[in-house]
Amino acid sequence: MSRWKPDARGRLEKAALELYNHKGFDATTVAEIAARAGLTERTFYRHFADKREVLFPSASPLPDILADAAATAPAALPPLEVVTHALIEAAPVYEEREDLVRQRQAVIAANPELQERELAKLAALAATLAQALRERGLETTTAALAAEIGIAAFKVAYEQWVNDPDQHTLAQRIRGTLDAARHLTAPAEHVAATDDVSFTGQGNVA
Repeated sequence: MSRWKPDARGRLEKAALELYNHKGFDATTVAEIAARAGLTERTFYRHFADKREVLFPSASPLPDILADAAATAPAALPPLEVVTHALIEAAPVYEEREDLVRQRQAVIAANPELQERELAKLAALAATLAQALRERGLETTTAALAAEIGIAAFKVAYEQWVNDPDQHTLAQRIRGTLDAARHLTAPAEHVAATDDVSFTGQGNVA
C-alpha cells in the first residue's frame, strides 16, 4: 500500500512555508515551491493566485465561523462575551494546523509588507464581527468597539499561543486576554487579585 500524502494544495502550502522560512519570502520563487512539492507551476496556480495567497488564502473559513458563532450565541450574552464565544469557536482552525500556523507566523514576522497584510486581515475579521453584532441588534458604535477589542485581544492571545503552544490552548489564551481586557478600567488592586485567573483551569473556556 502506498504511503498517504497530503493533497496537492497541502503539499504546496507545506513546501512554500518551508522555503519562506529557509530562504525568505521574497527570495522564494513559485518554481521552487512547485519543485519542492513534486508538482508543476501550473498546479501551483490552480490552487493559489500568487505566493501571498499561501499565507492569506481567499477561501479562509474564519469569517463564516465567526459570523455563524456570533449569530447563534445565547441572546442574553453581553457584546464582548459574544465576541469571546465566536473567537473561541474559531480556535480549532488554528489548533488543527499548529505546525503550519507557527511557520506562517514566523514568515510574517520577518516581512513588514506581510505584517501589513496580516493587520488588514484582522481588520476584515473585526468588520465581520461588528456586522454580526449589528445583526443581533447592537447599535453601530457598541458593535464596532466590541469587535475591535475582541480582535485586539485575539492578536495578543494568538502571539502568546504561537510562541508557547504547550502552556495553554489557544482557546484559553483568548479567554484570558479578553478577561484581562475587562479589567483594564478596574482599580489596580482588583486587577492584581484577578491576574491570570483565566489560566487556572477553573472552567473558563466556553
